[in-house]
Amino acid sequence: MKYYDKLVFELSKEGRIGYTLPRNLWTQSTSDIPEGLRRTTDTGLPQVDELGVVRHYTNLSNMNFGVDTGFYPLGSCTMKYNPKINEEMAGLNSFKNLHPLQPAETTQGALELYYELNRSLATITGMAECTLNPFAGAHGELTGLMIMRQYHLLRGDTKRTKVIVPDSAHGTNPASAAVCGLDVVEVKSRPDGTIDIESLRSVLDDTIAGIMMTNPNTLGLFETRILEIAKMVHDCGGLLYYDGANMNPLLGRCRPGDMGFDILHLNLHKTFSTPHGGGGPGAGAVGVAAHLTEYLPNPRVIRTADGRYEAVQGKDAIGQISGFLGNYTVLQRAYTYILALGKENIRYAGPLATLNANYIKEELKGDYKLPIDTLCKHEFVFDGLADTSTGVTTLDIAKRLLDYGYHAPTIYFPLLFHQSIMIEPTETESLETITEFIAIMKKIAEEARTMPDELKTAPHNTPVRRLDETTAAKNPILTYTELKNQAE
Repeated sequence: MKYYDKLVFELSKEGRIGYTLPRNLWTQSTSDIPEGLRRTTDTGLPQVDELGVVRHYTNLSNMNFGVDTGFYPLGSCTMKYNPKINEEMAGLNSFKNLHPLQPAETTQGALELYYELNRSLATITGMAECTLNPFAGAHGELTGLMIMRQYHLLRGDTKRTKVIVPDSAHGTNPASAAVCGLDVVEVKSRPDGTIDIESLRSVLDDTIAGIMMTNPNTLGLFETRILEIAKMVHDCGGLLYYDGANMNPLLGRCRPGDMGFDILHLNLHKTFSTPHGGGGPGAGAVGVAAHLTEYLPNPRVIRTADGRYEAVQGKDAIGQISGFLGNYTVLQRAYTYILALGKENIRYAGPLATLNANYIKEELKGDYKLPIDTLCKHEFVFDGLADTSTGVTTLDIAKRLLDYGYHAPTIYFPLLFHQSIMIEPTETESLETITEFIAIMKKIAEEARTMPDELKTAPHNTPVRRLDETTAAKNPILTYTELKNQAE
C-alpha cells in the first residue's frame, strides 16, 4: 500500500465491531422520547473492527500536510510553527476543567490570563485596550467595523456609510465591510505598490467612515506615507482600521497605534502562533484607541481597585459578539507564546521573517518575474515565471511543488498581477530549509524551460493527481451515498 485510498465505508463488513459500550445505566425507557425525535432509519455508520479503524485513520493522517511536516510558505497566512509548550499550557487541568458559568470568584486565574493577554497585545500594538472575544480573524474584522459604525452613530454622524479599501488590502476586507452594511470605495495603488495618495484624497468627504489597511500591505511593502494617510483620514472625520494579517514583521519594531490607527484586529493563529488547523478554533483579537474603549463588545474583563478580575457589561458596547470570552484555549496558547519569547526576544520575530523573505526574493528574481523590485517585509509577490515562452502557469508551478514535498505558496492573489505567487517563509524556518526551497524553485523554473509538460500535468507523486477544482467546488460530493449514486 504505497498510498492508502480506501474510504472507511469500503472497509465495512456487517457484524464487525470496533468498540465496547459501557453497560447502560439509563433507567428511563426510551419510549418517553417524543415520536418525532426518534430515528426511523439506520444511521448508516460503517461496521469496522478496531484494527481497521486504527489503520484507516492512521493512514489518512499521514496524508495531511502541515507546518509540523514540511515547509508551508503560504503568503498572507503566516504559517509559523506552533511550539508544543503552547499545547502543554492549554492542556492544564486547572484551565480545561473550568466552566464559563462558574462564579467569577472561582475563575480568577482564567480572568487574569485574559486580562494580561489583553494588556500584552495592547502594548505590542500601541492600542489602549483589546477584546479577545471574537472567534476568528474575519470575526474580528466584523467586530472592528461594528465599533467604527457605533462610534459614528452614537455621535449622530449617520452619513458615514462608506469605507475605503485599497486594492492592496487583505482579501477579506471588502466582504467584512459589506456584511457590516458599509459601502466599499476602492483606492488604486501606485506603480511602486503603495497607496496612491492623490487617489485617496479625491474620495475623502463627510460620507467616509474610515479606511481599512494593512501595513505592510498585501505585496509585503511598507506604506511609508502612513502618517500622512492617517492625518488625511482623521481630518475628514474618518477612522483608521488596521488589518492584522501582516502584523508579524512589525513585532517589537513598530506599532499600528503609533502610526495613527484607531482600530485593529489580530489573527492570533498567525502572529502569535496558535493553530490554523481545520478552520479553527481561532481568535481574532480587536484593539482600539482610548476614545473607542467603551464600544468594545461585552463582556469586558477589568481589574478592580482591590486587584480582583471581573467580566463587566458596557452600555455603549456594540453588544455581545460571541459566547462568553471567545475561544479560551486559543488565548492560552497565544499568551504562552508571548511569555516564552519575552520582551527581549519577540522583537526578533519581525526582522527574521523579513530577512528570510528577502533572501528568497533575491535568490529567485532571475527565474521568476518580480514586478516590484524593492525591499519587502515578511512576504513578496512574483508574477509568474520570468520566461513564459512555454506556457507554464503559476498553477503548474504550485502543483509541481507538491511533487517535491512543499506546500504551494498563495497563488493568483493579490489580484494586482495576473500570475501572482505570494511567498511568506516566516521567521521560524531554518537557513537550510529556505536554501533547499530556493533550489527546488530554481529546478522547477528549469523544468518549465526544458520539460514543460511535466509541470502542466503535475503533481505526479501525490495520493491524487491534478483535480478539476472548479467542478469540485461547484458540485461537491460530500457523502458516501452521493459517491455510490454517481458511480451507479
